[in-house]
Amino acid sequence: MTQTRVPPAPRDRALARPPSILATGVRLPEVRWAAAALLLFLLGWGMQLAAAPAPLWWAAYLACYATGGWEPALAGLRALRDRTLDVDLLMIVAAIAAASIGQVFDGALLIVIFATSGALEAVVTQRTADSVDSLLNLAPEQATLLREDGTTATVASRDLTPGQRILVRPGERIGGDGTVVEGISEVDQQAITGESVPVVRGVGDEVLSGTVNGTGTLTVRITREAGASVIARIVALVEEASGTKARTQLFIERIEQAYSFGVVVATLLVLAVPMLFLGHAFEQALTRAIVFMIVASPCAVVLSTMPPLLASIANAGRHGVLVKSATVMETVGRTTVVAFDKTGTLTEGAPEVTEVGAAAGHTEDEVLALAAAVERYSEHPLGRAIARAAAERDLAVPEAVDFRALPGRGVTGRVGGRAVTVERADAASATTGTVVEVRREGEPVGTVTLVDRLRPDARAAVQAVAGLTTAPAMLLTGDHASAAAAVAERTGVTSVRSRLMPQDKVAVVEDLQSRGERVLLVGDGVNDAPALAAASTGVAMGRRGSDLALDTADVVIVRDELGAVANLVRLSRRARRYVIANLVIAASVIAVLVTWDLVATLPLALAVAGHEGSTVLVALNGARLLRRSAWQSG
Repeated sequence: MTQTRVPPAPRDRALARPPSILATGVRLPEVRWAAAALLLFLLGWGMQLAAAPAPLWWAAYLACYATGGWEPALAGLRALRDRTLDVDLLMIVAAIAAASIGQVFDGALLIVIFATSGALEAVVTQRTADSVDSLLNLAPEQATLLREDGTTATVASRDLTPGQRILVRPGERIGGDGTVVEGISEVDQQAITGESVPVVRGVGDEVLSGTVNGTGTLTVRITREAGASVIARIVALVEEASGTKARTQLFIERIEQAYSFGVVVATLLVLAVPMLFLGHAFEQALTRAIVFMIVASPCAVVLSTMPPLLASIANAGRHGVLVKSATVMETVGRTTVVAFDKTGTLTEGAPEVTEVGAAAGHTEDEVLALAAAVERYSEHPLGRAIARAAAERDLAVPEAVDFRALPGRGVTGRVGGRAVTVERADAASATTGTVVEVRREGEPVGTVTLVDRLRPDARAAVQAVAGLTTAPAMLLTGDHASAAAAVAERTGVTSVRSRLMPQDKVAVVEDLQSRGERVLLVGDGVNDAPALAAASTGVAMGRRGSDLALDTADVVIVRDELGAVANLVRLSRRARRYVIANLVIAASVIAVLVTWDLVATLPLALAVAGHEGSTVLVALNGARLLRRSAWQSG
């Protein structure tokens, strides 16, 4: 069948509802031409059965030929001009040859089924396109811009820029990716993230373009331009992925030309040998050769690979997982070991105060208040966590002056005229997190222990991937051993490598792969990028991931849901099973029909039905991976 060729789409275009993606070369006229060919075939058949004059039903059949066959014939001739042999051309030649020996009915039947299978292939491919294109309809075309003077204006969502504020009323779709700065409401994110129930979003929480606001009113500060929103990234990356081909598909295409040429040579032998050595009449030998050409053509084989992989890419994209190529989708399922970065991946990259220790003569509240006083102006995550902890305890935090950062160490300032310093303690003293020491005029006041918050789904995600791979999950981190061990214990990771520089992570990955492992690495930071590139599959966390990590990775998890890793591996493996099943079906049908034609008499109509039926079957089988259940069941 004619294969759809899709050029990669640019990543940075805004959501302006472009023509349907994946559908380049897939046109509704294909369906109309197939329907017209069927009607002409039925008209000719009816006249033939009614014993109408032969020229009338011959004319109807020939019109069927022209209606259903002109497009594949043109595609085949263009391929021939480029010195390639297209299977479409083989089908057209077979149909014309059938008419030349008076079997115009069988030739017309071949044209009809061939055109119908092509139309069904177009519909299946369009379904994959529509499943992704439907995301474009989620983004509202307009949003309510909130001006600095408090007035509002209706603007195009695609024109929103970072820093602007929009007003989202109850029931409205959110016009852009941003952060809530005022209000609280429940937001339905199912269409983007797959979450089954609305989630509460308040001040400081992230909201996504196209999600539906609940009963509250929200003021949202835009953080991404329309072209960089989650929806736009899903659409753009799936477009790119759809323009690629898996290794299995590339292998099939490499042998397709040789195979098609072999079919032509074998067809000539099937025509000549019976006449020369078995005494068959020309018409009998030609009929057998025509049947052979039809049943030996690799239409179903060519169509076995891409529909399952494209459907899987679309399904993953619908669940917020961006797979950048068909090759990646094919590779993910071969993963034998999954390695996780720690900070920002298994943990949220947002430390929280877990313990406050006071020196003799001081209280915990005093220690935390002094630390918060000088950390109030710090942009460091540890400083923000200390200030947040003091606010949660409703402590009276004194004013600090002469604030100064101590690069690589901490901060210092003057509180009540006395110097207060907050510095990170020696890593060796940290047991389950990071310890900072609070000193006043050089004298110890106390310590504050902070631990990076574990993602709620981290342990379940580790257990899920451990059940899918032959090797246990690994933790690769640049943090010190005690912090790594604490996270490993809480998540169930049994293999830990700590104090790794970026090049050390690469070395670990390359060592594993030199021993035959296929490594899937999950990370988020700039320091993870080299290892993401070195791994068999690199997976980046989308929300907090660095630009370098997102560009380097093969897969992006948009909503940072670690459970998506196991679902993706299962989906990839299911897609591979579908590809193998399709290849077995296609090869088996070819083998059975070819054998039947060579050792017995295979009716032309049955040959057409069997060959084209297998083509339709493999296309529809691949489309089953578009179902939502395929994401969970794998």
